[in-house]
Amino acid sequence: MSITIEHDAKAGRFFTQVHGHLCLCDYRLREGVMAITHTEVAPELEGQGIAAELVRAALAHAREQGLKVRPLCSYVQAYMRRHPEVQSLLA
Repeated sequence: MSITIEHDAKAGRFFTQVHGHLCLCDYRLREGVMAITHTEVAPELEGQGIAAELVRAALAHAREQGLKVRPLCSYVQAYMRRHPEVQSLLA
């Protein structure tokens, strides 16, 4: 599935619309740390890699901006454990 991830910096959100459902990854910025607080995908869309794409976009943004990441969301915690290439971003 090909999806387009959008970033609303003012709202602290990466998001996409899939089949009419808003899928999102929310964060807060403070002192150079991106605290990722919540990732949400509608139950009927789970298992399609949408949450992973949202988190990848958020982590890529953090890397590009020189931010550290504090994964407060359990999904992001698990994602970062499974992907050693993002370990250097941990706050």
